This record gives sequence, structure tokens and C-alpha cells, in this order.
Amino acid sequence: MVEVELHRPERLNAMSVELIDDLHAVLAALAGRTDVRVVVLTGAGRGFCAGLDLHDYGEAGPAETPQARFALQERIAALVTGLRDLPQVVVAAVHGAAAGGGLALALGADVRVAGPAARFAVSFVRVGLSGADIGVSWLLPRLVGASAAFELLLTGRAVDADEAARMGLVTRVADDPRAAAHEVAAEVLANSPMGVRMTKQVMWSQLEVGSLRAGIDLENRTQIMTSFTRDHVEAVDAFADRRPPRFEDR
Repeated sequence: MVEVELHRPERLNAMSVELIDDLHAVLAALAGRTDVRVVVLTGAGRGFCAGLDLHDYGEAGPAETPQARFALQERIAALVTGLRDLPQVVVAAVHGAAAGGGLALALGADVRVAGPAARFAVSFVRVGLSGADIGVSWLLPRLVGASAAFELLLTGRAVDADEAARMGLVTRVADDPRAAAHEVAAEVLANSPMGVRMTKQVMWSQLEVGSLRAGIDLENRTQIMTSFTRDHVEAVDAFADRRPPRFEDR
């Protein structure tokens, strides 16, 4: 397991061009690492991520042309699909503000845990933009339902940790969200590497398939494939022997 910390605490980890580039580089490096199975994503200081830093566009400046602005837009949005495409499970530990692009990063994680001071807000609509941005309008309805998502997208209001838990945006609220994220990581690591990777892949794909039959067809093929792994045999033997399994990702 590794921890990835957004580190611009003086700006509540708002995304500058440099931070965006750094996070892309980290995700690219992690994608090729077979020795890392879980990633905990969090932020330094008081916030998780306050979204795009409107005062720091880096060399993109205020983006004078549609082409330049669109390139930056795609660069930011690709962080969300980058999180989804990682073979590792991503657990977001949200201890403060997760707004705008910060909310998108949290939604792009596979699991979210929150601290008591966590706040979640779409925010885009409050700065004169569409509330539908960086994958949020696709992800949020699938996590909390269309009705709640419509309200949050249209109003931009902030949701505290308890409300986020009630609506299913986070799975738990803990005094120490990093520690809670590490607990989730430990539970994930107790399972077979390929089984976990395939579960993540299938779950994300299931959000896009159009029917129960297509979903079951996907499950069937994946299940048969994992049943041929040595780790499956090891898990069955360990259960029978009443001992912890020793997985080798084979």
C-alpha cells in the first residue's frame, strides 16, 4: 500500500497546473507497479482538495483560446479516469474540503471515508459554470441517486460528513480518516490480488453496461478466469486449514 498526498496545504490543496501534472505522473508510475495493491489518496493540511485553483493556471494562463482551455479541461478530467484505470484499489481519505475538482477526485476513488470536518460540494455552478464537470455528473448519480445528485449539482451546496454517509457518498465517518482508510486497505489486502483487480474492473464496467444479462455475462467470464488461479486454490486450502492464505498473485 502507498499513500498519495496532495500537497498544497496553503491553498487547501487546490489544483494548480503543477499539481495536476504531478498527480498524472504519480498515477502513471503506480499503474506499472505490481508490488502496490492499494492506494490511499488524501490531502495535506486542513483540506482534501478545494478544486481547481482559479488563481494559478500556470503556463496555461487564463487560457486565451478555446483550444488551450479545452486542453486544460481534458488534462484535469483525465485524472478521474486515471484513478478508475489504476489496477490498484483507491481509497480516498477526506478530512476537509472536497470541492469541485476535489470532489471529482474523491468520486473517482473506489472507496471514500471521511473525517468529521469533511465537506463535499460540486461548486462548479457557483462560479458561473455548468455543474456537470470532470465526470461528476456521471459519477454522482450512480453513487447517491439521481434525485440527490440533481440537487447537489444545481445548488452547489456543501454536504457534511454525516449527510454524505447517509446518502452513500462515503462508506464511513471516522475521527481519523487516514487510519480508517488504512483499515479498509488492510481488509482489501487480505484478499487475492487478481480477485481484487478483477472486482474493481468489473464493478466499474457494470456501471456502464446496459442490461442485467450483459452484466452477468461479464461476471461469468471473469469468475471462471479467476477460478483457474493458484491463489484461488490457496484460498480454499487456507479456509479448510483455518489459516491465513498466502497469496502469490498467480
